[in-house]
This record gives sequence, C-alpha cells and structure tokens, in this order.
Amino acid sequence: MLNSTVKYLHLSPSSELPALEGLRQFKAIVVVEADVDESMMWDAARWLIESGCMYALAWGKDCDQWREAIDDAAQEAVNYEDVPEAKRVYVTSHEDEELEEAFWFAQHRAIHPAHDLNTTLILHLADTPRREELEELYHTA
Repeated sequence: MLNSTVKYLHLSPSSELPALEGLRQFKAIVVVEADVDESMMWDAARWLIESGCMYALAWGKDCDQWREAIDDAAQEAVNYEDVPEAKRVYVTSHEDEELEEAFWFAQHRAIHPAHDLNTTLILHLADTPRREELEELYHTA
C-alpha cells in the first residue's frame, strides 16, 4: 500500500482504553492473543467505532465474537438505521488463517468503497507487547 501509515497499540486485558489521537478514518486489525472479558470486548468495539474505524479485521481468540461486537457497535452508532456506503463500517474475521494471511488481506483486499484508508491500527490485545514482531510481519505480508 502506498502512502500508508501503520500504528501499533498494545492493550492488556485490563487496560483502560486511551484516546486515539490523530486518527480519523482508519482500518484496524484486532489481534487478540489474550482472554478478554466480554465487557472489555464490547467497550473496545464501541471505542474503535467512535474513534473513526471504517474497516476492522479480527484475528485470534474469539475473533468471530469480536467481529460481531464491532459490527453491532457500528450499527448502534447509527441507531440501527441504514447508512450510505460512505458511512458503512466493514468488518471481517480471520479465524482459520495465519496472522500473516490476515495482514495480507488487510493490505490488499480490505478496501472501503468510499474512502482511502491510509492509516492502519494494529490493536494488539495480549499480556505482553510484540510491536517489532507484528509490525515486521505486517510489512512483509
């Protein structure tokens, strides 16, 4: 992807959700490697949508539940009304794929029809951060 920026954010399962500074319309790859309480999952899903996530990919533990939570948060944000394509949030889960495959999909197939999403947030939910490893894997996918 040309002219794209990758940001990494590690959260432990008990972390507070920080303000996402400098993001407007972006793509998020939610990499879940820890057990996360359902309330944290739903709060994080709403937080992503409120922060401007327009395309989310969920990978790892309970990724189908994450996909559902983010999709529901996007619908909740518009009071479950139909929205024009420009405001629609796209969400996928990558349960049976290697992380490298999900990263490849994010770079080459996860395209919003109405917006150029030039920023990708790798949201890493894990007990310990792996910033360098995940960023390298993303860039080589």
